[in-house]
Amino acid sequence: MSSNKRADILIRANSIHTCEDGLPVQHALAIAGEYIFAVSDEPHGLDDFLDSNTKVIDLPNSTVLPTFDDTHTHLIFAGLSEFDVPVHTAKDLKGMLELIRQRASETEPGEWICTTANWQEFNLPEKRFPTLQELDEISTAHPILVRRGGHNVVANSLAMQHAQVTVDTQPPPGGKIGKDEQGRLNGLIQDSAVMLIDRVKPSMSVEKRITGLERASASYAATGIGCVRDCFVPFDDIAILKATHDAGKLNIRVRALVSTIGMSEASDVDHLLSSMEEWRSLQNDPWLSIWGLKFMLDGGIEAGATEEPYVSGGCECGSHAGFRGRLLWDPDKMVEAVDIAVSRGWNVGTHAYGDRAIRVLLDVYERVLQRHPDLPVGTLVMEHGGLATPELRERAVALGVAVTVQHPLLHDAAGIQEIYWGLDRVSRIFPYREWLDLGAIVTGGSDYPVGAYGAMHSVWGMSSRQTVVGVRGPQHAITVPEAISLHTSLATKMLREAHLRGALTPGRYADLTILPVDPYDSDILKLRDARPLCTIIGGKIRYLQE
Repeated sequence: MSSNKRADILIRANSIHTCEDGLPVQHALAIAGEYIFAVSDEPHGLDDFLDSNTKVIDLPNSTVLPTFDDTHTHLIFAGLSEFDVPVHTAKDLKGMLELIRQRASETEPGEWICTTANWQEFNLPEKRFPTLQELDEISTAHPILVRRGGHNVVANSLAMQHAQVTVDTQPPPGGKIGKDEQGRLNGLIQDSAVMLIDRVKPSMSVEKRITGLERASASYAATGIGCVRDCFVPFDDIAILKATHDAGKLNIRVRALVSTIGMSEASDVDHLLSSMEEWRSLQNDPWLSIWGLKFMLDGGIEAGATEEPYVSGGCECGSHAGFRGRLLWDPDKMVEAVDIAVSRGWNVGTHAYGDRAIRVLLDVYERVLQRHPDLPVGTLVMEHGGLATPELRERAVALGVAVTVQHPLLHDAAGIQEIYWGLDRVSRIFPYREWLDLGAIVTGGSDYPVGAYGAMHSVWGMSSRQTVVGVRGPQHAITVPEAISLHTSLATKMLREAHLRGALTPGRYADLTILPVDPYDSDILKLRDARPLCTIIGGKIRYLQE
């Protein structure tokens, strides 16, 4: 072989799984600039492309895969959490409160104290949230916010005062303000009511936000993830993402969904879309793309809208017997809002977790598709589709609606979810097997901070159906190759980027991860904690194991 082309990076490995149909396992891969330009089934088959400047990565026992897409996660939250109290490391409530107490002792009075959000109260021995009173015992001189996932915060009295939340405050539609048995505030604020607190919390400096996103995006890359679809990007944070990218500090590709949370009228969405026009040039950017809008149709794991009542009557916010979750949009108004978005050329992703929410969402999407029958695949996406029944699955596939699923969410939240929905319904969450058998465009993600992000962690979960309370719904498990496809070929198909990413062939972006194990030929258990040796995105090394 002879060529004037020279490799910037040449990789030799035991197996290079290109994820391209019909192409066998390869053993060498050459990168020039941002792109792959050659692969070979011989370890030294590309040596003619070497010169003195080529970086050679020779790992004879390693396996190479395309980097994974996490098609539903929250990078913005991850960036903010880089500076928060790491309560996710606590083993019990006492340890969590002690971490907050330690931060308070180091923080000037009046400054806000916030925690990381990637933990579940059910997974603590006490199986509960901290209370306002417990946070007040730590400090009444600092506003304190304990976050859990994206739908719950617990605030102390000073934070409540800043937000002007009292026992008489009426929550916004779709929100809850928790009270104890005596009718006092217990600190818990849920779903749309969270914005009462968030709107008064001071913003970080731009410099600090950029640093947080740099660290968080590097952390994703260190798990083998090369592209994230961030499903909650406040409009003002587009500028922060752009500044991070412009500074060369965004370590992974981002597809941003701009949040409509708190909106309930089509006119509100229309106004947001007008503001988004200034970012239209980023709509198809290969690195930082503004993908479209994110709608919330029902609540999270405590308030997903179901056809049948909850087992326990709902969350700790005082839900009544017969509670069936909450719908956050009037369907007729949502049709008009989604219609405006697609008419302006944007994609739409909608959170629909319970079966009632899924049914309503498919009604909405069907009406929109009647108005716009030629929408491209991936324009309308169902986020989660947690409790999708056979009838709902068939409807979604017939309509061409893509679906994102997240086993890490199920893994971490199965225990608390069973309190609300019961074992049978939890075992039916995320029926991967059935989606694939129907030919659905179904993709994988984490829903961090509810679930942990990580390439092999997700593959292990979808293949084993393991959760914190044991295996749930083993009949819905899929094979390791199928699980990989949910993060590679199917993910890039949904994003209409399969010609650019998701496989390791010449002409595609050099987005790949090198693993110490071969997931195609390993015990599933070995995949749970498998971490890359190296991750390359856009032809640049974004992570290298020390």
